[in-house]
Amino acid sequence: MKAAIIGASGEAVHTIEKAHEYGLEVVALDGNPGAEGLKSADKPLIIDISDEAATIETLRQEKPDFVLTVPIGRYLTTVGAVNDALGLPGISREIAVLCTDKFQFHQRLSTQGLRNCRCYAIEGKNILNADQSISQKQKIAPGQLQLTYPAILKPRYGSGSRGIFMLTRTEELEEALQAIGEESYVLEECIAGEEYGVDGAVTEDGFCMILLRRKENTPPPARQAVGYTSILPSEGFWQQVQDHMKKVIAGLGMKECLLHADLIQGEEGPFVIELSARPSGHNLHNLFTPLAVGVDMAEQYIRYRMGLSYSFVPEETKSMMIHYFDMQGKVTNIPARRQVEEVLDAQLAAWSCNIRKGEELSPVSDGHSVMGRGYFVLKGRDTPFLRSQVEVVRKLFFR
Repeated sequence: MKAAIIGASGEAVHTIEKAHEYGLEVVALDGNPGAEGLKSADKPLIIDISDEAATIETLRQEKPDFVLTVPIGRYLTTVGAVNDALGLPGISREIAVLCTDKFQFHQRLSTQGLRNCRCYAIEGKNILNADQSISQKQKIAPGQLQLTYPAILKPRYGSGSRGIFMLTRTEELEEALQAIGEESYVLEECIAGEEYGVDGAVTEDGFCMILLRRKENTPPPARQAVGYTSILPSEGFWQQVQDHMKKVIAGLGMKECLLHADLIQGEEGPFVIELSARPSGHNLHNLFTPLAVGVDMAEQYIRYRMGLSYSFVPEETKSMMIHYFDMQGKVTNIPARRQVEEVLDAQLAAWSCNIRKGEELSPVSDGHSVMGRGYFVLKGRDTPFLRSQVEVVRKLFFR
């Protein structure tokens, strides 16, 4: 059998390696000749994956049995277009658009009572009401918006915490609109509460929630995740999220895919910020999730697509945390893993550090400013304990 990978960054390597374990031939497509995933594939093809027609024609000739989704941004739509054109299992282009366009995502869920905030689209600095069709270009002045502050202004098609504005009044919105240029944005009311992430899968058996993880974020506006802690199924919010996610997935019409979502524990229950029909990045689906629940999402989806027995249901959820190196200042010491283990009371389950001695670490502002530094994974009794152990690790770099 043959599998296709569309978007072959380094985060695709894990899925490619798992596919090889099951004897799959992998053809990988990416526009970057230096993409890490291309080096791991059986057949690397340098294709601009934003060009749907070229990607479809290339894969029409390759005749894959299915496409394996990997962490990818806006061009998840190309995956859907390929599935539609070649009659392959997996998400459609329509569903991929809902996953990548924050405005259409809001419109779909809002009409079904699954999103309780006001949202506007910003196109060419024109503000569009969420009740309008995309083609209507009626201007709304900032002062005329039915909007409760605080509100968030963010790129409509993904951002990685880039270009986000947290707004508290109309004057700030007017200033932000002058700063964003011609890029498409969405403006929506903020829902207060703690933020979480979800890993899951949708198969012929329905939705299975694999892992719920609490986020540790930097302050607004970026709110860049610098750590995640596993949530045990015995906690009440876990069941609330699973029930709500089933409604959201049904409302979107999602089928046959891996997924990850960001949500908030609001006063009225779970509120889904974003959802995408592909696995999570940042060493979550390939490292943290398997460590925390014993389920390798990529492997189980490969088994599912190959017609083998599979299970996304975690047998046990361990109390664990993955944390990225979010320190700032001049690094005076680089501890070896053995030295870290000697000072920790928690179990060090994984360690990868790319920081150099003497390096000046700037404050974390987005994913690019922190993810390349590395990560560590801790196992311990509860979240407060794990957070205290993170501080122990941080101090090792400034002895």
